[in-house]
Amino acid sequence: MKPISRAVRAVVSSSRTDGQAHPHHPAEYGITDPEQVRELLATWPDDTGAADHFACMCLGHEGRVTLYEASGQLVRTVHVSPSEPMAHLLDPADADGIPGRHRTGWAQAAPAGLREYAGAMALGSAPDNRPAVPLSVVFGWLGTPLPHEADAASVLAVEAPMRLLADEPTEELAWAVRESGRVGLEGAARFFASEEFTTRHPKRRRVPDTARNLLLAHARSHRPTDLPVLERRLLRTPDHRVRRS
Repeated sequence: MKPISRAVRAVVSSSRTDGQAHPHHPAEYGITDPEQVRELLATWPDDTGAADHFACMCLGHEGRVTLYEASGQLVRTVHVSPSEPMAHLLDPADADGIPGRHRTGWAQAAPAGLREYAGAMALGSAPDNRPAVPLSVVFGWLGTPLPHEADAASVLAVEAPMRLLADEPTEELAWAVRESGRVGLEGAARFFASEEFTTRHPKRRRVPDTARNLLLAHARSHRPTDLPVLERRLLRTPDHRVRRS
């Protein structure tokens, strides 16, 4: 049995970080779907050893694929030539390639009101029109775990909802926190601890006590590493000062 036939997971990495192939393509991602792993193995170059190096214009100046067994032990690493079938299978710009399928699957799993927006982002565009969905839905989108956390859609899964939330008034974001369940609070805590919020002017970081307490309580239980940031950056404002239009 060839060593690569024991592989159940692949990690694809690239030195390219300029977004030229796709604006939301990660520098490294995983392939864990059994069918996709088999498809990758079918394009594996001749078994020339783990130390071969090739240049790959599709994956950056140097693209690398590493296989792992179920136990986590490394099986084989190869650097892919642009002429290899594997390079085309892993081309970030090819909608039919494995990264493109990861992005398509992520877009199809988006909440109903966000699928069109997600589909455009998956293709590499940046839609101008904001979807007409409550901010609590966007928080839930950001807080929902990916089925395959480190796949090629992982960057999109953060950037897409963050882009929708970044320009929203703090008052509206705070009301959405009060309307969110546990998954929504996960996304909300993630957003309020991010640079998209923490770099706002202090006047734009004033959060009503109720929303602030909800965020701190969730972070204390589920995101303890974010707790110091939230305690420091969420400034208080009384609930009665916030008006709904």
